[in-house]
Amino acid sequence: MASATECKEEDPNFYEDILLYRTSKSNVSLTEKQIEQFLIYYEMLVEWNEVMNLTAITEYDEVMKKHFVDSISLIKAYDVSKKATVIDVGTGAGFPGIVLKIFYPHLKITLVDSLLKRVNYLNTIINDLELNDIIAIHARGEDVKEKFDIVTSRAVANIEKLVIYTMHLVNKNGKLVALKGDIDKELIDDVKR
Repeated sequence: MASATECKEEDPNFYEDILLYRTSKSNVSLTEKQIEQFLIYYEMLVEWNEVMNLTAITEYDEVMKKHFVDSISLIKAYDVSKKATVIDVGTGAGFPGIVLKIFYPHLKITLVDSLLKRVNYLNTIINDLELNDIIAIHARGEDVKEKFDIVTSRAVANIEKLVIYTMHLVNKNGKLVALKGDIDKELIDDVKR
């Protein structure tokens, strides 16, 4: 499989066009620096994925659609144009936390994962992308004591368990934004109660 850099050299606009097209659908514009950060992030994801299981999805277009763009769907539930604190519980490969940080550098983000090797990977990504106001900690969501404006999680647990694991993290005016597939309406009503 060719790397993003090799493909970029063959057709310098191909990946940027994909990225810009996908993000334009979410009304988000990117700088050249952000585009470069996403290319590096993708390359590192694929490289680290060879030695540890981060994702089954590694083709750039699929990563773009199913990981990067899906991660920013959170903006439909919370106005991230203002400063906010975010915790991404069970972040895994950094979705949605690192993606949000690249798109919205003003957010203060805490990434939480229970596997130390993933936290090491995340810290490498943070360092190599030169991201500020973002930390990765080795913990479980239920063990974190701080409160946040946005508590998010993607593909970690069913919605009932996720609420139990994370609601103590939501500050008074904050929101829990669970990035999930289809959720049964009856289950949503149960969770509301």
